Amino acid sequence: MFSVEETIAGTEAVQIPKQRGESLLETAVRYAEERHWDVFPGTWLEAVEGVQRCSCGDAACAVPGAHPARVDWATQATGSATVARRMWQKQPTASILLPTGRTFDAISVPETAGFLALARMERMELTLGPVTLTPDRRMQFFVLPGASVKMPELVRKLGWSPSSLDLVALGEGEYVAGPPTRFGSRGAVQWACRPTPANRWLPDAEELISPLAYACGRDR
Repeated sequence: MFSVEETIAGTEAVQIPKQRGESLLETAVRYAEERHWDVFPGTWLEAVEGVQRCSCGDAACAVPGAHPARVDWATQATGSATVARRMWQKQPTASILLPTGRTFDAISVPETAGFLALARMERMELTLGPVTLTPDRRMQFFVLPGASVKMPELVRKLGWSPSSLDLVALGEGEYVAGPPTRFGSRGAVQWACRPTPANRWLPDAEELISPLAYACGRDR
């Protein structure tokens, strides 16, 4: 048995990569072109009297520069690299948002539970899809669509009450922020597990739910 602290201390093996300085436009186009993910531009950051503020105009915005700029964002999302390029050319600093429930769902857990689960998954030799690490200290595991529907029953089968774990499945009508989108002054979304040719085929939620639920149970 090992502690959460030990797991985080030993996460050098995870090697969260630094962003490579690609522009948001180039990155959005690459997500559409290489991964066939739908993308849409969200809000962006603006300097107001020396302070980075969200383009939505709300000084108390909870996720400055990292949420939809329009209520009809779902219809705006595109899997076309050409259309994505055109949208970001209009606003090059717009955040990159990825709708869930289409080519993937995302399972969101606290950062500490996420690192614990990653270590456990490595020992189990599970095949992972991409995983993001957000500035609000969440990790999001990309899985096949449908996770949000199956999640409650999968958790119950493991002996947990879904409401007792900080384990959230994001599906249709929701979205995640793609790296290198920034959350105001809190920093940028990063890849804990970067998209590669090896993880193009995503795991089913059922393959990851046991180590994720275990980690969330330990993290309570």
